Amino acid sequence: MKSLKQNKLLKVLSLNSISVAISFVLGIISSKIISVFLGASGMALMGSFRNFTSMAKSVSTLGINNSVVKLIVENKEDKKELGIIYSTFFWLFLFISITITTLVLIFASSISSFIFYSDGFTTPIRFFGLLLPLLVINTFWLAIYNGFEHFKKIVIIQIIANVLTFVTTALLIWKQNIIGGLFSIALGELLMVLVTFLFIKKEPDFFKFDLKKVLDKKYLRVIKRFLFMALLSAVLVPLTLLLIRDAIVSQYSINDAGIWDAVNRLSNFYMMFFSSGLSLYYMPKLAALVTENEFKTELKSYFKIIVPLFALMLLAVYFSKELILKIAFTNEFSKINELIIWQLLGDFIRIMTLAFGFQILVKTMLKRYFITEIIFNGLYFFLSVYLMKINGVAGVLQAYFIANSVTFVLILFMFRKLFFKSHFSKPPNTF
Repeated sequence: MKSLKQNKLLKVLSLNSISVAISFVLGIISSKIISVFLGASGMALMGSFRNFTSMAKSVSTLGINNSVVKLIVENKEDKKELGIIYSTFFWLFLFISITITTLVLIFASSISSFIFYSDGFTTPIRFFGLLLPLLVINTFWLAIYNGFEHFKKIVIIQIIANVLTFVTTALLIWKQNIIGGLFSIALGELLMVLVTFLFIKKEPDFFKFDLKKVLDKKYLRVIKRFLFMALLSAVLVPLTLLLIRDAIVSQYSINDAGIWDAVNRLSNFYMMFFSSGLSLYYMPKLAALVTENEFKTELKSYFKIIVPLFALMLLAVYFSKELILKIAFTNEFSKINELIIWQLLGDFIRIMTLAFGFQILVKTMLKRYFITEIIFNGLYFFLSVYLMKINGVAGVLQAYFIANSVTFVLILFMFRKLFFKSHFSKPPNTF
């Protein structure tokens, strides 16, 4: 039984690896395009816009996609309940996204000044704002696929959307420079919506729900718990990155901020293989677990399979870093060669923390979630500001490693009873 679980995990990861491999190659090429046509400053501006779009999407969905997965797993066989769940989430998603869209349109000039240090980029911001309701509905569709464990469809959607996004990004940057690059981020999201919609059209019964049922109070209570967690992350994580980037620009230059963004971008390439694969596998898997012993079994599988695989990949990245940098960036980004070790170490600690992080998220452990998120992001920002004065941009990456290390120790302390509890004292606890 244990080996079957492990095989399923490897099957999901290997399936997802096709999508990630394509995304990795396309991402490397797009990084080269950005570095050649836009330089380090362009890399920083596009990083800022990605942080903003991530924040807007996260606030608009409020983590409801996680609760969709949880509720679908619990009600798979009950079509009537599923219809009520779909309807509740659909209308809630629509209301929130339209509200956020309105705010983005009104405050586009202020947003531009904050993230771009200029009010001259309101058009791509407003364009993205108008797309938000569609992007949020797409998140809802993908959450339904995830809840039913239709991993293959999600992977195919990601592959098609990533290829189309790459082509669009390359053309827009070539033709329109930085404005084209910013528009490509929003258009990439729209392409994902269109591709998903083509899949949805083929199976309308799978997504059928009663529009007359508006909001069910029973499910709103479940949503409420996820909402508080999601609001914190939706604002805190992108805001921390924006503030760190602003600190680098203020103390050094926008080019230095672009180098830091390039390290983050490189990290995202290999992190997405594991984080997206784990989201596909672990979100529905952990949602179905009942006892602590079941969670311990999943943890053993995680640390026997995922952690060693990730360590090997990090070693491969480290020893081939010069080749990767030569392919992905220009000489302007050569400083990455000295900095990347801290990012790799921080990411290794982070992948171990995620083993517990997914459980905290799925089981809505509010107190633990708030503590870990606030401590990690607070440490990351304040240590970045402090260490930056001593070691420059390297200090920001050192701060990332230290913040992840402290968070991992903290999370082990939170789950200490899972490891040190006597086997003879009590029957297995339920979550």
